Amino acid sequence: MDKGVGVVVAVLPSRLYRVKLEEGRTITAHIAGRVDVNFIRVLVGDRVRVEFSPVDPRRGRIVERIS
Repeated sequence: MDKGVGVVVAVLPSRLYRVKLEEGRTITAHIAGRVDVNFIRVLVGDRVRVEFSPVDPRRGRIVERIS
């Protein structure tokens, strides 16, 4: 899976997030299991590392919150 870095710009229903990537495009992402299990809170404005879906390039999952 490809990875990228972006900023959370919106919190959507059903635990989804809108993430604007550094390269300019915007994707919809959900939180990876290990981030959710460790109770890491993701808010608007947080920088995050995202893995892209190999099937749909407009979707991905948040694997890490960057300080």
